[in-house]
Amino acid sequence: MVHPGLAQPPSPDAAAAAAHVAHKIPSGDGPYARAKHYQLVEKDLDASIAWFWKAIETGDKVDSALKDMAVVMKQRGYLSEAVDAIRSLRHLCPGKQSQESLDNILLDLYKASGRTKEEIELLKRKLRKIYLGEAFPRGKATKRARSHGRKIHVSVQQETSRVLGNLAWAYMQQRNYMAAEAVYRKAQMVDPDANKACNLALCLIEQRRLADAELVLADVIAGAYNAGGREHGGKIVKKAEELLERIRAETGGAGSEEEAGSEDGAEADEMEELLDEVVRQWTAPYRRSDRRLPVFEEITPLCRQQMAC
Repeated sequence: MVHPGLAQPPSPDAAAAAAHVAHKIPSGDGPYARAKHYQLVEKDLDASIAWFWKAIETGDKVDSALKDMAVVMKQRGYLSEAVDAIRSLRHLCPGKQSQESLDNILLDLYKASGRTKEEIELLKRKLRKIYLGEAFPRGKATKRARSHGRKIHVSVQQETSRVLGNLAWAYMQQRNYMAAEAVYRKAQMVDPDANKACNLALCLIEQRRLADAELVLADVIAGAYNAGGREHGGKIVKKAEELLERIRAETGGAGSEEEAGSEDGAEADEMEELLDEVVRQWTAPYRRSDRRLPVFEEITPLCRQQMAC
């Protein structure tokens, strides 16, 4: 069957069939299979988008078609259109796993298009789901996920820390450094790692709290945090050393933190009080009978005020 107005893939031959097997393209000539052919074999992304639309319209693998179409639209730079497509069509994908995948694609689209406010709101909703025990199946403390094409098991603590790290970075983009710091410290308390420690140090540098940043970076260089393997760990240490060089350059040209005035010290005291409250809030362990996990957005009115800025 030929669909008018849509590009048609060439007639199948041995080479095309081999390509379909290599790229794991579904068999048959339905709209979804044609879309995948144009995406992966012909490398004609606009044609693949048209066929993904056709697949959604005709009910052919709607979940996969919507997710793949949004990814291809991002590749083509159609960021707003991809967001609109997910928002208007996600009701056709009712499964919990499909909805979670669509949320993750939305987060990438928001980040790529600089829609930080919407990114923050979606990250807060993801935290709320973890808090209510809805993000993990049947109250379990781990779930299966994919990382760089590999299937892995992710714990509640790891997922919470990951989402908090993304939330903190989004606040950094808004230059809301006080909220970013509180979230980074919360994430480090849940599941510490070297990359978030470097980002916390950067956040402290932006607040001119250079001595505090130096302490964090010293721990990174000393290997106090999980760096995720030797190769990745080397990059993190290099990043920490570059931040230390920045601190030395700034203190060498503008004097020490103490000479800059008392405002930084007062702000640090205020943050310390806030973070003490964070620590008190993170006291209830994850329990299958409870299915609730304390998260950052529950900490204090001051923090909620910062997050609203």
